[in-house]
Amino acid sequence: MNGVDPGLLDDQQLMKELETIHRTRHDTLLHGSNDALRVHNERMAQLEGEYLRRNPRRPVAPGRTREGARERERRPGGA
Repeated sequence: MNGVDPGLLDDQQLMKELETIHRTRHDTLLHGSNDALRVHNERMAQLEGEYLRRNPRRPVAPGRTREGARERERRPGGA
């Protein structure tokens, strides 16, 4: 495992780790080696999995669901 076990992070540390990994995602995808991308994927999955485990009832924006996306498509202009 790379980094601290996400289960050992407090909520603030977990959010900071998630912000950092999401911020570096694009650069890693475009310019990282295959190994770097694999490690990044694994770490992101660990951190996101821990976030979801801690927040099973997190608020979900209606526009971020399949039904919400379909509703946007039905509107004139698609937005």
